[in-house]
Amino acid sequence: MAEIVGRRERKKQLSRQAILKAAQQLFIDRGYKETSVADIMNGADLGTGTFYNYFQSKEEVLMALLGDSVEMVEAAVRESRERGDKAVETLAAGIMATSTFLDENRYVLPLFLSASERAAESHHPQGMGHSGAGHGSATPGFKDIFEEIISRGQLAGEIRDDVPAELIAETLHSIYQAAAFSKLDIPFRENVRMKTCLLLNGIRKEKQPQKCPLGLQGEG
Repeated sequence: MAEIVGRRERKKQLSRQAILKAAQQLFIDRGYKETSVADIMNGADLGTGTFYNYFQSKEEVLMALLGDSVEMVEAAVRESRERGDKAVETLAAGIMATSTFLDENRYVLPLFLSASERAAESHHPQGMGHSGAGHGSATPGFKDIFEEIISRGQLAGEIRDDVPAELIAETLHSIYQAAAFSKLDIPFRENVRMKTCLLLNGIRKEKQPQKCPLGLQGEG
């Protein structure tokens, strides 16, 4: 009996992964809004009616995919801390991991920017939190990760503390929007890298600007 239950669970997990994989590819190819539940299930080679055995809505599928992105950024932050990097270097690692995800999953960027605009209009500081912005649009909680790193850096005397951590995180978070709408002939990740380098030098405790931290070297 246990073996039968085990097989069922494995099959269920494989089906769930197939749905997520199909959805991600369709979101990249067509965009989130243009992709239907039927499209996803067709891509996963599963019956449309079985979708609700795994997810309640298309948005829930998106949230599952975005949860993976947050884990990826958190992993980059952990690796930086394990290397003994200072807060600015750890912040750089998180920022560039985020830019990599946004660049490779362009379907997220419009949702990301839309939620930022709504958060600014409503003056709601947590509009980009882990639970996503309101009005039915979900986005990853990168800003919360940045704010936590900055707060640690301020306590350690590595980041200037005359500016609130939340304001610094908000400024860094806006880099992605600035890079997305940039008129310069610079690739998205490189654009983020260069803007980040300028801002990180502005929040250091040291009086003299430093070279870009290790997490920002190279192509990014």
